Amino acid sequence: MSRPDGVAWHTFDGTRSLATRGKPVYGEQTDGEWRRWDPHRSKLGATFEKGLETGLRNGDSVLYLGAANGTTVSHVADFAGPTYAVEFAPRPARDLVAVARTRDRLFPLLKDARTPETYAHVVESELDAIVQDVATRGQARVANENRRFLADDGRLIAAIKARSEDVTREPPAVFEEVLESLTAEYEVLETERLEPYHDDHLAVVARPL
Repeated sequence: MSRPDGVAWHTFDGTRSLATRGKPVYGEQTDGEWRRWDPHRSKLGATFEKGLETGLRNGDSVLYLGAANGTTVSHVADFAGPTYAVEFAPRPARDLVAVARTRDRLFPLLKDARTPETYAHVVESELDAIVQDVATRGQARVANENRRFLADDGRLIAAIKARSEDVTREPPAVFEEVLESLTAEYEVLETERLEPYHDDHLAVVARPL
């Protein structure tokens, strides 16, 4: 598995887990400067655990869509370069701001990932990666609309939530439809279901066309 140098295997209380170096948040396990990256609390962490080739590297510039309270994006900011964290809901966004206070590369944005024109004046172009974890219908549309920020050799790393798209349909049918929609802007390189860490989720790695 290819992963950034800043993401490493480490042992916490006898259990081997992925970890990053940084200030801990929300009571996670630590060992010195290492903080455990719990795949049950992070779709991106589960994507790494599953062994997908994300293309992420130390120092990459990242747009994170659906940052919530900042658990996963704080790990990203531990190894990445400038990291723009978009979150729409005010309550988790307040937590995200608190997490960002101890990370000078993390920039929280109280914005809606479905309307990238509202933060286009802040987010730099030619980014190395977009990480997407949004609980909304139209997840392919969100990825396609935000492609404008991605460099031609960049990567999209998305966690597609079947139940957010349509609770009445079986996940494989939902995933097929989302992947087809993504082909308007991306070439899909790799996919993997995220069980047992996250039910009815599909990890997707893609590159822009």
